[in-house]
Amino acid sequence: MAPMVHGLEATYFGRIKFTYLEISNPLNADFRNYLGFQYRPSFYLLDGDGNVLHQWVGYQTAEQFESIFVQYLP
Repeated sequence: MAPMVHGLEATYFGRIKFTYLEISNPLNADFRNYLGFQYRPSFYLLDGDGNVLHQWVGYQTAEQFESIFVQYLP
């Protein structure tokens, strides 16, 4: 999935900030718990205040991401 996600990152550069979190790193435990992470791969769309707007679990297509992105982008 990495090439597809990196492609989305390039497409939405300046409009959506993509951040990659190593979920197995113990330093990320609080954030992992906040998100309710349970399964790899998981993706979260957060607003500027850190609220979860949408969550994807499992393998997704670019179209599945973009169908949600358009709901939040001007």
